[in-house]
Amino acid sequence: MRIANFVATAAVGLLLACGRPQASQANNSQAANSASPAANAAATAIVAGARPLSKDQALKIMHERHEGMEDVGKNNKVLRRELTAASPDLAAVRAAAATIARHSAEAAHWFPAGTGPDVGKTGAKPEIWQKPQDFAAKLRDFQIAAQALNAAARAGDLNAIKARYGALGGTCKACHDNYRAEMKH
Repeated sequence: MRIANFVATAAVGLLLACGRPQASQANNSQAANSASPAANAAATAIVAGARPLSKDQALKIMHERHEGMEDVGKNNKVLRRELTAASPDLAAVRAAAATIARHSAEAAHWFPAGTGPDVGKTGAKPEIWQKPQDFAAKLRDFQIAAQALNAAARAGDLNAIKARYGALGGTCKACHDNYRAEMKH
């Protein structure tokens, strides 16, 4: 099983590298240092499509995904409020950034095959599983941006935090534009 995961992860890494513009060596080094095992696992879980899930397993993952994304949204609102305040509460910013970073890593396991709209109510569009490499790349970008925001928040540099928050928002939008359907609660 470990060998299969390693092979799948390596294959996804190669697929993601194909067709992407070449970056400078510094950017490659930064991306390699920023990429988490969770980012690779996300691509593996989506592309490799491990063994089929039971409906109960799928619904459990879908619930976890929904709750996690709701929490990301809630913490995004905290960040927006604090970063537009005259005197931001750095403790609140740090806590929100840490929560989003944690969820970004967890998200690697939130989109296995068999957890789409054909199984139950979800904001995840079928395109996630129809374009797994593109989705995995967007998820990885989100994970990297979330980790960078968290690092900036821990360092306490407000200008860096605001810049990283803007980059995070761009990754959210890039994914939501193609892969998220509006849900009515």
